[in-house]
Amino acid sequence: MDKPIIDLALVRACESRIINAWPAPTTLVIDDWAVRFANGYSGRANSASALREGGDMDDATLELVEKLYAEAGLPPRIRFTPLVAESARRRFSARGYRIETASFGMVAELDRHRHPELPEMIATPRADAAWIDGVCSHQTGNKRNRGHLAAIVSGICLPAAFATLLHEGRPAAYAMSVAERGMAEIGAVIVDESLRGRGLGKKLMQGLMGWAAAQGCAQAYLQVDQSNGLALEMYRRLGFRQLYAYETRVLDV
Repeated sequence: MDKPIIDLALVRACESRIINAWPAPTTLVIDDWAVRFANGYSGRANSASALREGGDMDDATLELVEKLYAEAGLPPRIRFTPLVAESARRRFSARGYRIETASFGMVAELDRHRHPELPEMIATPRADAAWIDGVCSHQTGNKRNRGHLAAIVSGICLPAAFATLLHEGRPAAYAMSVAERGMAEIGAVIVDESLRGRGLGKKLMQGLMGWAAAQGCAQAYLQVDQSNGLALEMYRRLGFRQLYAYETRVLDV
């Protein structure tokens, strides 16, 4: 069976913006790769990502990357996106990198008239303490660390919306969006567990799609775990389509 044709130019557009939309406190550019460190908060901000199609990494560079992660007290991670060269994939696999998570990158077209502003959504251009505390209160493990989350979101230099959706006057869901060069990432979507199943996640997504359209963005993009069937269905109903699949692979040390 033939492999599906992937729009690599659009993949690269998303991947380059992802680094700015979710900035790690420390990022090194090493050859074709962005190597990122964020105290272990999220796989994406603590991994190496190819910056262009055919991104390769020789043995010496891989050893350097692994050494840098070891010195930071983190396991080495590589994001296997369509931009990674086959030679690099074979090298990582031979080293023993195992699949940690599998995700989809999705994209949707935006229309300002179809995505109006949402009165129940409070959006601030910077992540305030209430937003950070709200997000962390619904997380587990290291993602409850507000200092590590604050270190990431405080580094965002682009137009952003840190959104809180109110339900019956109380915070019920959180998300964020960052706009850059005609595209906006939407991420960190969290709905209070006791209020799930009421369409609040969809409503918050619509609100942020409206915000992104108002910023002049023609497209929105996001990343979602391949096993999260409910989220995938919601995103598809909102007009998102799968652009690419990727794996985050980790080396156990």
